[in-house]
Amino acid sequence: MRRFSRLSGALVAAAVCLGAAAGPSVQFTDTKLKNGLRVLIAEDPSAPPFSVAVTYKVGSADERAGRTGFAHLFEHMMFKGSENVGPGEHPTLIFNYGGSMNGTTNQDRTLYYDTLPSNQLELALFLEGDRMRSLAITKENLDNQRNAVQEERRLGVDNQAYGRTFERIIDQAYDNPAYKHSTIGSMEDLNAANVDDVASFFRTYYAPNNAVVAIVGDVDTQRTLALVEKYFGRIASQPAPSRPDLREPAHAAERRSTIDDPLARLARIDIAWLIPPGGSPDSDALDVLQDVLAGGRSSRLNEVIVRQKQLASNAGAFGDENRGPGLFRVTATLQPGKDPAAVEAAVYEEIDKLKETPIAEWELDKARNNARRNAASALGSTLRRAIMLTEYAAFYDDPNLINTRTDRVLKVTAADVQRVAAKYLTKENRSVVTTMPKAGPGRGGAQ
Repeated sequence: MRRFSRLSGALVAAAVCLGAAAGPSVQFTDTKLKNGLRVLIAEDPSAPPFSVAVTYKVGSADERAGRTGFAHLFEHMMFKGSENVGPGEHPTLIFNYGGSMNGTTNQDRTLYYDTLPSNQLELALFLEGDRMRSLAITKENLDNQRNAVQEERRLGVDNQAYGRTFERIIDQAYDNPAYKHSTIGSMEDLNAANVDDVASFFRTYYAPNNAVVAIVGDVDTQRTLALVEKYFGRIASQPAPSRPDLREPAHAAERRSTIDDPLARLARIDIAWLIPPGGSPDSDALDVLQDVLAGGRSSRLNEVIVRQKQLASNAGAFGDENRGPGLFRVTATLQPGKDPAAVEAAVYEEIDKLKETPIAEWELDKARNNARRNAASALGSTLRRAIMLTEYAAFYDDPNLINTRTDRVLKVTAADVQRVAAKYLTKENRSVVTTMPKAGPGRGGAQ
């Protein structure tokens, strides 16, 4: 049900209370400040804490050539202080009051969040508002966080088994440069970033009209809106940033490569197929397809490839939910001595069976039950609710998906699953990366 009410003169756009037709729902208000900041508030007095999520509509897809990794680097910069907050003081204050906080970056958005006892609402909004308004942009801060990100890359990519595999997959699977590079970027591009880049990036993307804020938990809506206006309302809006063209041309032939990885102990197969952007008509059926292939012990890949044939120690499948075209991926880590070609063939055999024979009713029921369980689990967390509200608003302009997304998945039929498998999981549309162990200094090859 949609309900409108008039708020203070500083607030434009009406508050909206939305709920799902059936089952548990999240009621929230949806308000836009004069400067363009979208504010979503969901009261829940049963939860003593509250969570604040701030999603900025900028990610690695928005980076220009020669500045890859910049969105993630900037995420680190946001913890280096602002006009009224010293370097590192934001996390210290949150932790001192028994809370938690963090930030994450992906291709399409940068997210910051805080969870605190309900009597610290003003602290959280002050901290987030102050850094949106007046981030401390200095060469010292940039150099410090550049070094931190480069060390993060060394630990998570360069010196990690299969670390280069993910970068190879996306580079091989995409032609569009927006999604072709990893979020963490390259060492060379990180070294090239300068203070002017940081200042320009901040003005362009960290404006209130390019952000969504959600507050969920033991809060009062009117008081919270007043505090949001106090700490965010005077921040100036900026011209809307231009968005990259995320379209990917259709692929006409399979792409494949092999990586020799001295840090890997076992061979691994990664297969990626291009799929439509999140929220597309086929997205829900692809979610169910993922569950049928690799959702738990009874899933097809686990039952056949891992348990019966014992070709792999694990096998998984998952699909991206991007603003632009995503990837549906299958990955399998081989048992020692097994042939990668045999494992790959076994994966395709299971996919072909799914295309040719309707899935069993119990498989569909299991996928539906998993969707219900995942939704219930997410709704039990103020943080998950806050994040979902901001991301659904930022990506699809529809925060009420928090109440309707599961219902859509429950309507997926066996024929829908077969159709999307046949449509997207084709040879021409796939990219294959085989990672092989390679003997490195001080150790032998895989045993």
